[in-house]
Amino acid sequence: MRYSSIPSAQLVLQHCKAKNIKNIVISPGSRNAPLTIGFSEDPFFSCFSVVDERSAAFFALGIAQQLRKPVAVVCTSGSALLNYYPAVAEAFYSGIPLVVISADRPTYKIDVGDGQTIRQENAYHRHIGYSANLKQDVLHAVDRLKKYVPEWLEGGALPELQEKVKAYNDDELNKALNLALEVKLPVHINVPFEEPLYDTLSETTTVAAPLFPERKELPGTGDMQGFVDQWNASGRKMVLVGVNPPKAIERQYLDILATDPSVIVFTETTSNLHHDNFFPSIDSILAPIEKSGDKDALFDRLRPDILLTFGGLVVSKKIKAFLREYRPGQHWHVDPTRAFDTFFSLSHHFDMEANSFFGQFLNKVRPHESDYYAYWNTRKEKYRERRKEYYAQIPFSDLSVFHSILNGIPENYQVQLSNSSTIRYTQLFDMHPSLRVFCNRGTSGIDGSTSTAVGASVYSKEPTLLITGDVSFFYDSNGLWNNYIRPDFRIIVINNGGGGIFRILPGHEETENFETFFETAHGLSARHLGKQFGFDYSVADDPNSLKSELESFYLASGAPKILEVVTSRILNDKILLGYFDFISSAQY
Repeated sequence: MRYSSIPSAQLVLQHCKAKNIKNIVISPGSRNAPLTIGFSEDPFFSCFSVVDERSAAFFALGIAQQLRKPVAVVCTSGSALLNYYPAVAEAFYSGIPLVVISADRPTYKIDVGDGQTIRQENAYHRHIGYSANLKQDVLHAVDRLKKYVPEWLEGGALPELQEKVKAYNDDELNKALNLALEVKLPVHINVPFEEPLYDTLSETTTVAAPLFPERKELPGTGDMQGFVDQWNASGRKMVLVGVNPPKAIERQYLDILATDPSVIVFTETTSNLHHDNFFPSIDSILAPIEKSGDKDALFDRLRPDILLTFGGLVVSKKIKAFLREYRPGQHWHVDPTRAFDTFFSLSHHFDMEANSFFGQFLNKVRPHESDYYAYWNTRKEKYRERRKEYYAQIPFSDLSVFHSILNGIPENYQVQLSNSSTIRYTQLFDMHPSLRVFCNRGTSGIDGSTSTAVGASVYSKEPTLLITGDVSFFYDSNGLWNNYIRPDFRIIVINNGGGGIFRILPGHEETENFETFFETAHGLSARHLGKQFGFDYSVADDPNSLKSELESFYLASGAPKILEVVTSRILNDKILLGYFDFISSAQY
């Protein structure tokens, strides 16, 4: 096995190994050669080569999303580092431990006109858990140091100076990696290297001093009695769940919440929580209230005394608008790291995992007699009936396509959703409880959905389906440029000829400027991309062809598959807006 001759490169690898960070996504480059050599030569690490740094970072994010463990990305110097930024921001707001390791030029070559140099230190300072800016070794390239920065070699013998550099780097690496492990946030490790970069040794010349995070003690149950008393005294409690890993919450806790007549539980597709008594389509409840003549009275009746939230960010804009306007008496959030004041009414943060909270909390609560659940459940059932009626009468469109697709996904699939229209349409449907659903909701960008899905599929026991819009798919087409796409990977592209979501947002106008600068109308097809990257390709553009293609789409194959579903760019917004009008006309 070969090791880089540069001590700091050895140190980075040793710390990653000590902290059990095994998955390393590397984008080719020269400045990162000391790291690439070390990681790829050591069988402890599983290394992936992804050329496009933006795609590579989302690929790594997908792996980390699934394993719920830190995954590292390694890049060369210069703008390569900046291409990681979208995924870093997503990881920051989604609580995913992405470890960015960037090779840098020596500090004395920054801002002097040297090639491929930028100010890499603290590049992500607004969206990072920790930035570790390592010091350059003084035992490597000594002749260059004497020439450019002789002051670095003053004040002691070289071994003593190198030991100070190592102690500093050890400390910085421990801080960064411990935070990634404990707080589940992205971290950045910037490592300056002087040439030569490719020299190797058969033995290491430095030994890391890894430290490990201490386990936090959970809060005692005695701290909760006051909250239990408030809960038991309230007749209207709302539980709202955002992004949540599959099977993360114990079933016994869900049953307790679901059978309390004073509790309603709003879930989203990305919450991965299922119960017959839950409310999975939030907008189908709220939209009819918005259109009602007694809107204020109904919203006031829905307003909870206590709002309990857990999980990540929430998709529904309607629930945000409602809870900001009709604020709950109290808002409690459960999360081991942080609590966003999404509704501007946060009153308490339970700094713990949801299962730990429920284990200490729910054994003390008791059901409260109330018509809160019964009243809103009656409305929910009527909306469901109206929804079935509407699906039966609408023409081929995005809404009917999602209805067909989501009803036809085989059990136990991992489902990755792109943002914009895709995630919002999906919220209107019930999904089978065996499906594991994911979406990059930290920043809600369209830029890395495909790359994330491919990375997430790497360690999935079951096949992966990516459902994506056309703009998101074409935007992240480099997500298919790698050698890690499994034959059971499936992509459904809903191609409505542009950014259809802008047609349902305020400001929609039938003008050339709107089509060009908002909707970005196009006539592109996924056919040639599919051929380029080795996918089997099929297309559907009406109900019969969609039904026919879906019958064979999930069958085993020797290559991954793309199904492109073509819908009308002009029709879709009218069908969707008509859906809310139709279910709102239900009589009570």
